[in-house]
Amino acid sequence: MASPEKPVVHQDSTSVNQGPRKTIFVVGLGMVGIAFIEKMLTLDETKRYRLVTCGEESHLAYNRVALTDYFQHRSVEKLYLNQVEWYTQQDPEHFLFHTGERVTSLDTVAHSVTTSKGRSISYDYCVLATGSESTLPPYVSPVRAERAQGIFVYRNISDLDKILSYSEQEHVRGGRAVVVGGGLIGLEAAKAVFDLETISEVVIINRQVFPLSRQLDGEGGEIVLRRIEAMGVRVLTRTSVKDIITSDGVLTGLSLSDDRYLKAEIVIHAIGITPRDDLARQAGLKCVEKGGIVINDLLQTSAQDVYAIGECASWKDNTYGLIAPGVEMADILSFNFTQVETGLGGFKPRVMNMPDLSTKLKLMGVDVASFGDYFADKRSARGVLNSKVAVAEPLTRDKAQKAIDAKPTAWQISPLGSTPSNSVKEGEVAINTVTKEMKHGSRRAALDGPIECLTYRDPFSYVYKKYIFTADGKYLLGGMMVGDTSDYVKLVSLVKKKKELEEPPSKFIIGSGSKGPDDGADLDDDTQICSCHNVTKGCISESVKAGVTTLSDLKAKTKIGTGCGGCVPLATNIFKAEMKKAGHAVSNHLCPHFGMARQELFSIVKIRKLKTFPEIMEAAGVKKDSLGCEICKPAIGSILSSLYNELVISPVHHANQDTNDKYLANIQRNGTFSVVPRVAGGEITPDKLIVLGQVANKYNLYTKITGGQRIDLFGANKQDLPDIWEELVAAGFESGHAYGKALRTVKSCVGTTWCRYGIGDSVGMAIHLEERYKGIRSPHKIKGGVSGCVRECAEAQSKDFGLIATDKGWNIFLAGNGGSNPRHATLFAKDVPPSKVVRILDRFLMYYIHTADKLMRTARWVEQFNGGIERLKAILLDDELGVCADLEREMGELVGSYADEWKAVVNDPARRRQFRQFVNTDERRPQTEVITERGQERPADWPKQLPPAKLGESVIVTPKSEWEWRKLATVNDLMPTNDATTSAAVKYGDSQLAIFHIPRRGYFATQQMCPHKRAFVLDHGIVGDDLDGNLYVSCPLHKRNFRLTDGKCLNDEDFSIIPFDVKQEGDNLLVLLPDSSNLDAVIGTSKWMVKQAAAEVSSRGGEGIEIAGVGMGPPESGSTCTGGQSLCSGGNASLDW
Repeated sequence: MASPEKPVVHQDSTSVNQGPRKTIFVVGLGMVGIAFIEKMLTLDETKRYRLVTCGEESHLAYNRVALTDYFQHRSVEKLYLNQVEWYTQQDPEHFLFHTGERVTSLDTVAHSVTTSKGRSISYDYCVLATGSESTLPPYVSPVRAERAQGIFVYRNISDLDKILSYSEQEHVRGGRAVVVGGGLIGLEAAKAVFDLETISEVVIINRQVFPLSRQLDGEGGEIVLRRIEAMGVRVLTRTSVKDIITSDGVLTGLSLSDDRYLKAEIVIHAIGITPRDDLARQAGLKCVEKGGIVINDLLQTSAQDVYAIGECASWKDNTYGLIAPGVEMADILSFNFTQVETGLGGFKPRVMNMPDLSTKLKLMGVDVASFGDYFADKRSARGVLNSKVAVAEPLTRDKAQKAIDAKPTAWQISPLGSTPSNSVKEGEVAINTVTKEMKHGSRRAALDGPIECLTYRDPFSYVYKKYIFTADGKYLLGGMMVGDTSDYVKLVSLVKKKKELEEPPSKFIIGSGSKGPDDGADLDDDTQICSCHNVTKGCISESVKAGVTTLSDLKAKTKIGTGCGGCVPLATNIFKAEMKKAGHAVSNHLCPHFGMARQELFSIVKIRKLKTFPEIMEAAGVKKDSLGCEICKPAIGSILSSLYNELVISPVHHANQDTNDKYLANIQRNGTFSVVPRVAGGEITPDKLIVLGQVANKYNLYTKITGGQRIDLFGANKQDLPDIWEELVAAGFESGHAYGKALRTVKSCVGTTWCRYGIGDSVGMAIHLEERYKGIRSPHKIKGGVSGCVRECAEAQSKDFGLIATDKGWNIFLAGNGGSNPRHATLFAKDVPPSKVVRILDRFLMYYIHTADKLMRTARWVEQFNGGIERLKAILLDDELGVCADLEREMGELVGSYADEWKAVVNDPARRRQFRQFVNTDERRPQTEVITERGQERPADWPKQLPPAKLGESVIVTPKSEWEWRKLATVNDLMPTNDATTSAAVKYGDSQLAIFHIPRRGYFATQQMCPHKRAFVLDHGIVGDDLDGNLYVSCPLHKRNFRLTDGKCLNDEDFSIIPFDVKQEGDNLLVLLPDSSNLDAVIGTSKWMVKQAAAEVSSRGGEGIEIAGVGMGPPESGSTCTGGQSLCSGGNASLDW
């Protein structure tokens, strides 16, 4: 690839490379840079090349498309395109990388680069992937932007951190944020600051008449504009900013082009991007005056052996600010480096072609897409547009289909009149026809000839569609969508292939009437499913054939769904369909211990009246004497609770519960728990509020109002939980079940109690429903909502069940929420009399409990239910199966069996003993350093990059032959039973140990700390076994499973723990241990406690950890810990916490 005419010669891909490796230096570790690197690592099977890269940010490559999500979770790791483990697994002879290091100069003659850390690196080939930077307006120089406070751009994590930090300042709180620019980035930025609690108002300034003017026409842009304004965001159009106004260097407002003054505390400029070509210019590479490194069709720059890809590259005077063209460039270049000439024969080099600029994004809560030649009608001068308007009444599928069947199809109607029309009235479909004559003798003539547009506009649902066809209706040329983008993938494929349509154009507006999830059955194998990483349907199919059996493995192999994420639902459905075709469909078995689905096991337990886990394992398990696992134990615990509602803290059920249910509280990341009393319907008296405040003060608890109208008290020590709840129970509180897969809350507005618009008593109904269903366990957590009128202040349509008052009763909505994949609830029954509401909800919830899979939300259950919502209506409203009376009876029995779990604990001294931190001492030991933030205490942050930690007996200085038996507990401390496992924590010196009793297997002990997140919680974990008989404890935080016999982690080879021998002498339990000082040196609490200083060191990325070599040397002699220099602290000495 030394020149366009002479590509570089590569050796036989089937042989082993014998010559020296060629170094490819990649400047930039962004989305395009890492895409090129990944493709090279995959294609360079003979390891001909050594890849080296520098990223100037301290972070690893992350997903810039999902930047706005960062405002919600504030974790850059969640944006990583590859997790840290992926980097550590790479061969440094094949791939070496540095973070927090910028390339400062490029010497194209010497073939070398110099970095900001003084490093000089020679290369054989250099690939520039420097990306772009946000453009600043003429009135804001870079110096002014740097010095003035309150002026920001929206481009990377650093920009977002600056916005977040500044928004917390006192003079900014409650102020106004202004976003300059109404394009893709502008709307992303506006949504981000709109969601900040510290910002009270957001204003968008857009010099065009409507936002997204590069993706949408006026009709579509108006729909988006109305949707944005409906959210409460002001949009100023047809104006621009003339200057910024500051006072003492602090932004106070903006001067607009129409001489208006706009007060502002924050301004974010999102007016475009500029290619970062400064390094190339300094090196003498040819660049475009307006920005961009000039490349040819082979992506070569003007310098020998230097290439450019992504946003920094200018191809035929075009630069591209989308991820897809950059990934396509990475694809082309990696192919040409590795596949052009091999022992299998030559292959013509791939060249750059006009990229597909189709986009599909969710902006300000609105789905927006444009594809193909979406402005063909605006640019074309091939004829005069006339229109035939057909009213759509509004358009429902049934009505539209009848209209089509009864008349000639819309695209066959001759144009009427000659008056131009560029607008569509509300609720209308317009067929715009170019009247210039043409011949239809060939496909090319059709594609190059006159066009017709089919347009649908529904302002009530914020939906707009415009599809552009050839005049004969045989080919789709492009289009745009707002609100409903469900057909995007299919339509993009039709445009790319120039495939003749098999249906009339009108079908694309109203749909074909098919129901059920789209599994891509009608898509060709070369249809692109993921545009960010160019993954086709065929690629999914081939991956399944190659042995990929999980969605996570598919993502790792193909990168599908790791860009904008918009392809995930369709990709998931295609993956499931391909798994089924391949003969190994995704198993619905509960787990390896039970060869059946949850609903089948539910039926067995119910019919045979089985009441304990051992009985169920004996009756239905694969191995009759198995302990079970972290999957089946909680699922069966839920089934037993749903049928018999016995106390989950009873000895026979206690071991089945995950940590939250085991201790009736949500475990937090520092090993403490949260306390959430029930506040039915959100209604609470002042006296009860005072009690909550007093308890929080007494036990130093962090307090927060939840989204479900309750008060959450965080940071409660396990040993304090019974005392806290004793005070709350005495004040009239009950458990809120925030820890269980159960009813959480029923949210309400004030309804007729106070509101002048109220139609129904939403508070009273919400309280009634919450009191009725409290404590009921289900496959997943469930939430309800009740709104007193159509203004929907309780957000009932985003809940598992929701009610909205009408003048005739209640409209019932079901199966909303859906967690990380939200679903709008479906209207199930209209104008239901209040007296019949409970009967319908009883049926729905009980049928869901009977038939849903483990951990399946109501949203997914309805989506996958055979026959969908209409079938559910037939079963639950029309009683087609004759089960409604049984469902109501069962719910009545379940409701009647309710008992407050915390009251039962408070009144039972034996149960209170289960909440001790250590059974051998009353001494308390904090697990994580506590810091103060916004006037409240919280745990120190976890370090962003925790290295692997393998601990074993050999890291202890004292040989095991010199260890001694030491009494640490009594048999009674573990409260052993014949039916279930039990566990407890003990303190030995500064070390913490966990002791386990397993019926018929004896006693076991390990360290208490899980090395994955340095959390002292293993005694809380579920004890299980696999079908090979390996006993293990599952960490309650992230489910690392550690074998009790040797400490090996069975599902993550990066970690291991130290096991200890235990024996019983009379009533005493003795553990074989070294001297406490020697053990403390390895697993002491002080040594491993998470501290804020360590998190801050880790967050500096390239400074705290030398990423290039992963910062971890070989284990010390005689040590099984992979920590390196610090014996078992988990890594480089700079990370010794």
